[in-house]
Amino acid sequence: MPRFSVIVPVYQVEEYLAECLDSVLAQSCADFELIAVDDRSPDGCAAILDAVAERDPRVRVLHLVDNVGLGRARNAGLAVATGDYVIFLDSDDTLTPGMLQAVEDRLSACADPDVLVYDYARTYWDGRVVRSASAPVFARPGPDVFDLDDRPDLLDLLMVVWNKAYRRDWIDAEGLTFPAGYYEDTPWTFPALLAAGRITMLDLVGLHYRQRKQGGNILATVSRKHFDIFDQYDLVFAFLDRRPALDRWRPVVFGRMVHHLNTVVSRPDRVPPGDRREFFRRAAEHCARLRPSGYRPAAGAEGVRTELLSHGRYLTYQSVRALARTRQLAGRAARRVRPAAAPRDVTPAQQPDRRQENTVSDSAS
Repeated sequence: MPRFSVIVPVYQVEEYLAECLDSVLAQSCADFELIAVDDRSPDGCAAILDAVAERDPRVRVLHLVDNVGLGRARNAGLAVATGDYVIFLDSDDTLTPGMLQAVEDRLSACADPDVLVYDYARTYWDGRVVRSASAPVFARPGPDVFDLDDRPDLLDLLMVVWNKAYRRDWIDAEGLTFPAGYYEDTPWTFPALLAAGRITMLDLVGLHYRQRKQGGNILATVSRKHFDIFDQYDLVFAFLDRRPALDRWRPVVFGRMVHHLNTVVSRPDRVPPGDRREFFRRAAEHCARLRPSGYRPAAGAEGVRTELLSHGRYLTYQSVRALARTRQLAGRAARRVRPAAAPRDVTPAQQPDRRQENTVSDSAS
Protein backbone atom coordinates (compact mmCIF):
# COMPACT_ATOMS: atom_id res chain seq x y z
CA MET A 1 0.00 0.00 0.00
CA PRO A 2 1.55 3.37 -1.00
CA ARG A 3 1.71 6.30 1.36
CA PHE A 4 0.04 8.70 -1.10
CA SER A 5 -2.55 8.47 -3.84
CA VAL A 6 -2.25 11.50 -6.12
CA ILE A 7 -5.48 11.80 -8.13
CA VAL A 8 -5.33 13.86 -11.34
CA PRO A 9 -8.54 14.39 -13.35
CA VAL A 10 -7.69 15.16 -16.96
CA TYR A 11 -9.65 17.08 -19.57
CA GLN A 12 -8.37 19.23 -22.46
CA VAL A 13 -4.95 20.00 -20.98
CA GLU A 14 -2.68 18.50 -23.64
CA GLU A 15 -0.37 21.52 -23.48
CA TYR A 16 0.20 21.26 -19.72
CA LEU A 17 -0.30 17.59 -18.88
CA ALA A 18 3.30 16.38 -19.20
CA GLU A 19 4.55 19.09 -16.84
CA CYS A 20 1.84 18.19 -14.31
CA LEU A 21 2.68 14.47 -14.39
CA ASP A 22 6.43 15.12 -14.27
CA SER A 23 5.99 17.24 -11.14
CA VAL A 24 4.61 14.15 -9.38
CA LEU A 25 6.90 11.50 -10.86
CA ALA A 26 10.03 13.53 -10.03
CA GLN A 27 9.18 13.82 -6.32
CA SER A 28 11.99 12.75 -3.97
CA CYS A 29 9.44 10.74 -1.99
CA ALA A 30 8.62 7.87 -4.34
CA ASP A 31 6.05 6.12 -2.12
CA PHE A 32 2.96 7.06 -4.13
CA GLU A 33 0.58 6.00 -6.83
CA LEU A 34 -0.54 8.46 -9.48
CA ILE A 35 -4.12 7.88 -10.61
CA ALA A 36 -4.88 9.82 -13.80
CA VAL A 37 -8.55 9.95 -14.79
CA ASP A 38 -9.11 10.66 -18.47
CA ASP A 39 -12.50 12.37 -18.41
CA ARG A 40 -13.16 11.57 -22.08
CA SER A 41 -10.74 14.30 -23.12
CA PRO A 42 -11.15 15.09 -26.85
CA ASP A 43 -7.48 16.04 -27.42
CA GLY A 44 -4.28 14.02 -27.12
CA CYS A 45 -4.35 13.58 -23.34
CA ALA A 46 -5.32 9.90 -23.45
CA ALA A 47 -2.25 9.01 -25.51
CA ILE A 48 0.03 11.01 -23.23
CA LEU A 49 -1.35 9.22 -20.17
CA ASP A 50 -0.99 5.77 -21.70
CA ALA A 51 2.59 6.46 -22.74
CA VAL A 52 3.54 7.63 -19.23
CA ALA A 53 1.81 4.64 -17.61
CA GLU A 54 3.72 2.28 -19.87
CA ARG A 55 7.02 3.74 -18.66
CA ASP A 56 6.21 4.06 -14.94
CA PRO A 57 4.38 1.37 -12.94
CA ARG A 58 3.32 3.94 -10.33
CA VAL A 59 0.91 5.46 -12.86
CA ARG A 60 -2.59 4.07 -13.32
CA VAL A 61 -4.89 5.47 -16.00
CA LEU A 62 -8.67 5.33 -15.93
CA HIS A 63 -10.37 6.10 -19.25
CA LEU A 64 -13.98 7.12 -18.58
CA VAL A 65 -16.58 6.18 -21.18
CA ASP A 66 -18.41 9.49 -20.79
CA ASN A 67 -17.36 13.00 -19.81
CA VAL A 68 -18.59 13.34 -16.22
CA GLY A 69 -16.96 16.57 -15.05
CA LEU A 70 -14.27 17.37 -12.52
CA GLY A 71 -16.02 16.23 -9.35
CA ARG A 72 -17.14 12.86 -10.59
CA ALA A 73 -13.79 12.23 -12.26
CA ARG A 74 -12.18 12.74 -8.86
CA ASN A 75 -14.69 10.26 -7.39
CA ALA A 76 -13.64 7.69 -9.99
CA GLY A 77 -10.01 8.07 -8.97
CA LEU A 78 -10.88 7.96 -5.29
CA ALA A 79 -12.76 4.68 -5.77
CA VAL A 80 -9.55 2.86 -6.77
CA ALA A 81 -7.08 4.76 -4.57
CA THR A 82 -5.11 2.59 -2.14
CA GLY A 83 -2.82 5.12 -0.45
CA ASP A 84 -2.86 6.10 3.22
CA TYR A 85 -3.40 9.72 2.15
CA VAL A 86 -5.14 11.24 -0.86
CA ILE A 87 -3.97 14.38 -2.66
CA PHE A 88 -5.95 15.95 -5.50
CA LEU A 89 -4.03 17.73 -8.26
CA ASP A 90 -5.62 19.50 -11.21
CA SER A 91 -4.00 18.56 -14.50
CA ASP A 92 -2.74 22.02 -15.45
CA ASP A 93 -1.13 22.62 -12.03
CA THR A 94 2.10 21.21 -10.59
CA LEU A 95 3.49 20.02 -7.28
CA THR A 96 6.59 21.82 -6.09
CA PRO A 97 9.87 19.83 -5.76
CA GLY A 98 10.14 17.97 -2.46
CA MET A 99 6.51 18.58 -1.61
CA LEU A 100 5.54 14.95 -0.91
CA GLN A 101 8.53 14.40 1.38
CA ALA A 102 7.72 17.57 3.32
CA VAL A 103 4.11 16.42 3.68
CA GLU A 104 5.24 12.95 4.78
CA ASP A 105 7.60 14.43 7.40
CA ARG A 106 4.81 16.59 8.81
CA LEU A 107 2.27 13.77 8.84
CA SER A 108 4.67 11.47 10.66
CA ALA A 109 5.60 14.15 13.19
CA CYS A 110 1.91 14.75 13.91
CA ALA A 111 0.87 11.07 14.20
CA ASP A 112 -1.19 10.98 10.99
CA PRO A 113 -3.87 13.68 11.38
CA ASP A 114 -7.11 13.67 9.41
CA VAL A 115 -6.19 16.61 7.17
CA LEU A 116 -2.98 18.48 6.35
CA VAL A 117 -3.25 21.93 4.71
CA TYR A 118 -0.42 23.46 2.69
CA ASP A 119 -0.12 26.73 0.79
CA TYR A 120 0.08 27.45 -2.94
CA ALA A 121 1.40 30.07 -5.33
CA ARG A 122 -0.09 31.39 -8.55
CA THR A 123 2.12 31.05 -11.61
CA TYR A 124 1.60 33.41 -14.52
CA TRP A 125 2.30 33.15 -18.24
CA ASP A 126 4.93 35.92 -17.95
CA GLY A 127 6.98 33.90 -15.46
CA ARG A 128 5.78 35.49 -12.22
CA VAL A 129 5.24 33.24 -9.20
CA VAL A 130 3.16 34.87 -6.46
CA ARG A 131 2.44 33.17 -3.17
CA SER A 132 -1.17 33.29 -2.03
CA ALA A 133 -2.31 36.15 0.17
CA SER A 134 -3.05 33.51 2.82
CA ALA A 135 0.64 33.09 3.69
CA PRO A 136 0.22 34.88 7.08
CA VAL A 137 -2.34 32.25 8.11
CA PHE A 138 0.30 29.53 7.69
CA ALA A 139 2.95 31.52 9.56
CA ARG A 140 0.67 32.22 12.54
CA PRO A 141 1.83 30.42 15.72
CA GLY A 142 -0.36 27.74 17.21
CA PRO A 143 -0.56 24.07 18.15
CA ASP A 144 0.84 21.52 15.73
CA VAL A 145 -2.42 19.57 15.68
CA PHE A 146 -5.81 21.19 16.23
CA ASP A 147 -9.44 21.30 15.21
CA LEU A 148 -11.35 24.18 13.68
CA ASP A 149 -12.23 25.69 17.06
CA ASP A 150 -8.51 26.34 17.58
CA ARG A 151 -8.00 27.79 14.11
CA PRO A 152 -11.26 29.21 12.72
CA ASP A 153 -9.18 31.31 10.31
CA LEU A 154 -8.88 28.19 8.12
CA LEU A 155 -12.35 29.04 6.82
CA ASP A 156 -10.91 32.30 5.48
CA LEU A 157 -8.73 30.35 3.04
CA LEU A 158 -9.78 29.70 -0.53
CA MET A 159 -12.19 26.74 -0.29
CA VAL A 160 -10.37 24.42 -2.66
CA VAL A 161 -9.64 20.71 -2.43
CA TRP A 162 -6.16 20.71 -3.97
CA ASN A 163 -4.11 22.29 -1.15
CA LYS A 164 -4.66 19.45 1.31
CA ALA A 165 -3.76 15.84 2.06
CA TYR A 166 -6.61 13.72 3.44
CA ARG A 167 -6.29 10.47 5.36
CA ARG A 168 -8.02 7.86 3.24
CA ASP A 169 -9.75 5.87 6.00
CA TRP A 170 -11.04 9.15 7.45
CA ILE A 171 -12.53 10.11 4.04
CA ASP A 172 -14.36 6.78 3.99
CA ALA A 173 -15.60 7.20 7.55
CA GLU A 174 -16.97 10.67 6.78
CA GLY A 175 -18.46 9.58 3.45
CA LEU A 176 -16.94 12.49 1.55
CA THR A 177 -17.66 12.58 -2.19
CA PHE A 178 -17.78 15.21 -4.90
CA PRO A 179 -21.06 16.30 -6.50
CA ALA A 180 -21.54 17.09 -10.16
CA GLY A 181 -21.51 20.65 -11.41
CA TYR A 182 -19.52 23.83 -10.91
CA TYR A 183 -18.09 24.72 -7.47
CA GLU A 184 -17.76 21.03 -6.60
CA ASP A 185 -14.95 21.83 -4.14
CA THR A 186 -17.38 23.68 -1.85
CA PRO A 187 -19.42 20.72 -0.47
CA TRP A 188 -16.22 18.73 0.04
CA THR A 189 -13.96 21.32 1.65
CA PHE A 190 -16.35 22.86 4.18
CA PRO A 191 -17.45 19.46 5.58
CA ALA A 192 -13.85 18.23 5.60
CA LEU A 193 -12.62 21.14 7.72
CA LEU A 194 -15.69 21.16 9.96
CA ALA A 195 -15.59 17.41 10.62
CA ALA A 196 -11.86 16.92 11.05
CA GLY A 197 -10.84 16.27 14.63
CA ARG A 198 -7.11 16.52 13.93
CA ILE A 199 -5.76 19.07 11.43
CA THR A 200 -2.21 20.25 10.83
CA MET A 201 -0.70 22.93 8.61
CA LEU A 202 2.49 23.06 6.59
CA ASP A 203 3.99 26.49 5.96
CA LEU A 204 5.10 25.53 2.47
CA VAL A 205 4.10 26.32 -1.10
CA GLY A 206 3.23 22.80 -2.16
CA LEU A 207 1.43 23.59 -5.41
CA HIS A 208 1.75 25.98 -8.32
CA TYR A 209 -1.69 27.10 -9.46
CA ARG A 210 -1.47 27.97 -13.15
CA GLN A 211 -3.06 31.23 -14.29
CA ARG A 212 -3.58 31.01 -18.03
CA LYS A 213 -3.42 34.10 -20.19
CA GLN A 214 -6.59 33.15 -22.02
CA GLY A 215 -9.24 30.59 -21.17
CA GLY A 216 -8.77 27.28 -19.44
CA ASN A 217 -10.61 28.07 -16.22
CA ILE A 218 -14.17 26.82 -16.46
CA LEU A 219 -15.17 29.09 -13.59
CA ALA A 220 -14.11 32.07 -15.71
CA THR A 221 -16.60 31.15 -18.42
CA VAL A 222 -19.89 33.00 -18.87
CA SER A 223 -22.54 30.37 -18.31
CA ARG A 224 -25.74 29.59 -16.44
CA LYS A 225 -23.80 26.74 -14.83
CA HIS A 226 -22.71 29.26 -12.20
CA PHE A 227 -26.19 28.81 -10.73
CA ASP A 228 -24.84 25.43 -9.51
CA ILE A 229 -23.41 27.31 -6.55
CA PHE A 230 -26.82 27.32 -4.87
CA ASP A 231 -27.10 23.53 -4.97
CA GLN A 232 -23.54 23.16 -3.67
CA TYR A 233 -24.22 25.29 -0.61
CA ASP A 234 -27.44 23.36 -0.03
CA LEU A 235 -25.21 20.30 0.33
CA VAL A 236 -23.01 22.13 2.85
CA PHE A 237 -25.99 23.10 5.00
CA ALA A 238 -27.47 19.60 4.65
CA PHE A 239 -24.20 18.35 6.15
CA LEU A 240 -24.67 20.78 9.05
CA ASP A 241 -28.25 19.56 9.47
CA ARG A 242 -26.86 16.07 10.05
CA ARG A 243 -24.33 17.38 12.57
CA PRO A 244 -26.21 19.46 15.17
CA ALA A 245 -23.04 19.60 17.28
CA LEU A 246 -21.63 21.90 14.57
CA ASP A 247 -24.49 24.43 14.68
CA ARG A 248 -22.15 27.10 16.07
CA TRP A 249 -20.51 27.24 12.64
CA ARG A 250 -23.68 28.12 10.74
CA PRO A 251 -23.22 31.92 10.93
CA VAL A 252 -19.61 31.61 9.80
CA VAL A 253 -20.45 29.33 6.87
CA PHE A 254 -23.38 31.56 5.91
CA GLY A 255 -21.04 34.56 5.86
CA ARG A 256 -18.59 32.70 3.63
CA MET A 257 -21.48 31.72 1.36
CA VAL A 258 -22.78 35.27 0.80
CA HIS A 259 -19.22 36.44 0.18
CA HIS A 260 -18.84 33.67 -2.41
CA LEU A 261 -22.17 34.53 -4.06
CA ASN A 262 -21.09 38.17 -4.25
CA THR A 263 -17.80 37.18 -5.89
CA VAL A 264 -19.62 35.12 -8.51
CA VAL A 265 -22.20 37.72 -9.47
CA SER A 266 -19.83 40.70 -9.38
CA ARG A 267 -17.41 39.29 -11.95
CA PRO A 268 -18.19 39.87 -15.63
CA ASP A 269 -16.90 36.42 -16.71
CA ARG A 270 -19.41 34.31 -14.82
CA VAL A 271 -23.18 34.87 -14.70
CA PRO A 272 -24.57 35.96 -18.11
CA PRO A 273 -25.70 39.62 -17.96
CA GLY A 274 -29.27 38.71 -18.85
CA ASP A 275 -29.44 36.24 -15.96
CA ARG A 276 -28.14 38.43 -13.14
CA ARG A 277 -31.57 39.53 -11.94
CA GLU A 278 -32.53 35.89 -11.67
CA PHE A 279 -29.32 35.19 -9.74
CA PHE A 280 -30.27 37.92 -7.26
CA ARG A 281 -33.75 36.47 -6.88
CA ARG A 282 -32.32 33.01 -6.25
CA ALA A 283 -29.80 34.46 -3.79
CA ALA A 284 -32.56 36.18 -1.83
CA GLU A 285 -34.62 32.98 -1.62
CA HIS A 286 -31.55 30.97 -0.69
CA CYS A 287 -30.41 33.36 2.03
CA ALA A 288 -33.89 33.77 3.51
CA ARG A 289 -34.10 30.01 3.93
CA LEU A 290 -30.59 29.48 5.30
CA ARG A 291 -29.86 32.67 7.28
CA PRO A 292 -29.04 31.55 10.85
CA SER A 293 -29.68 33.44 14.05
CA GLY A 294 -26.52 35.12 15.23
CA TYR A 295 -25.30 36.04 11.75
CA ARG A 296 -23.81 39.51 11.49
CA PRO A 297 -22.85 41.01 8.11
CA ALA A 298 -19.27 42.02 7.47
CA ALA A 299 -18.35 45.62 8.17
CA GLY A 300 -17.92 48.26 5.50
CA ALA A 301 -18.60 48.06 1.77
CA GLU A 302 -18.37 44.25 1.74
CA GLY A 303 -21.20 44.01 4.24
CA VAL A 304 -23.34 46.48 2.30
CA ARG A 305 -22.95 44.54 -0.94
CA THR A 306 -23.59 41.12 0.59
CA GLU A 307 -26.68 42.37 2.41
CA LEU A 308 -28.09 43.89 -0.77
CA LEU A 309 -27.41 40.64 -2.61
CA SER A 310 -28.86 38.42 0.12
CA HIS A 311 -32.08 40.47 0.03
CA GLY A 312 -32.28 40.52 -3.77
CA ARG A 313 -31.81 44.30 -4.14
CA TYR A 314 -30.46 44.15 -7.67
CA LEU A 315 -30.89 47.81 -8.71
CA THR A 316 -29.52 49.22 -5.46
CA TYR A 317 -26.57 46.82 -5.64
CA GLN A 318 -25.81 47.98 -9.18
CA SER A 319 -26.04 51.63 -8.12
CA VAL A 320 -23.67 51.10 -5.19
CA ARG A 321 -21.15 49.34 -7.45
CA ALA A 322 -21.41 52.11 -10.06
CA LEU A 323 -20.87 54.79 -7.41
CA ALA A 324 -17.84 52.96 -6.02
CA ARG A 325 -16.42 52.60 -9.51
CA THR A 326 -16.95 56.33 -10.23
CA ARG A 327 -15.15 57.30 -7.03
CA GLN A 328 -12.30 54.95 -7.86
CA LEU A 329 -11.87 56.44 -11.33
CA ALA A 330 -12.06 59.97 -9.94
CA GLY A 331 -9.38 59.14 -7.40
CA ARG A 332 -7.10 57.79 -10.10
CA ALA A 333 -7.63 60.88 -12.24
CA ALA A 334 -6.86 63.15 -9.29
CA ARG A 335 -3.64 61.31 -8.59
CA ARG A 336 -2.56 61.69 -12.21
CA VAL A 337 -2.96 65.48 -12.22
CA ARG A 338 -1.76 66.13 -8.67
CA PRO A 339 1.58 68.04 -8.73
CA ALA A 340 4.51 66.17 -7.28
CA ALA A 341 5.12 66.94 -3.61
CA ALA A 342 8.29 68.79 -2.73
CA PRO A 343 11.05 66.48 -1.55
CA ARG A 344 11.64 66.36 2.18
CA ASP A 345 14.12 64.76 4.48
CA VAL A 346 13.18 61.31 5.71
CA THR A 347 14.91 59.87 8.71
CA PRO A 348 15.58 56.11 8.75
CA ALA A 349 12.80 55.61 11.29
CA GLN A 350 10.34 57.23 8.88
CA GLN A 351 11.28 55.16 5.84
CA PRO A 352 8.20 53.52 4.33
CA ASP A 353 7.97 49.74 4.51
CA ARG A 354 8.38 48.66 0.89
CA ARG A 355 7.68 45.02 1.70
CA GLN A 356 3.95 45.55 1.45
CA GLU A 357 4.06 46.93 -2.08
CA ASN A 358 4.23 43.48 -3.65
CA THR A 359 1.27 42.02 -1.81
CA VAL A 360 -1.22 40.39 -4.16
CA SER A 361 -4.73 39.53 -3.01
CA ASP A 362 -6.57 36.38 -3.97
CA SER A 363 -10.15 36.41 -5.15
CA ALA A 364 -12.41 33.53 -4.16
CA SER A 365 -13.30 31.01 -6.82
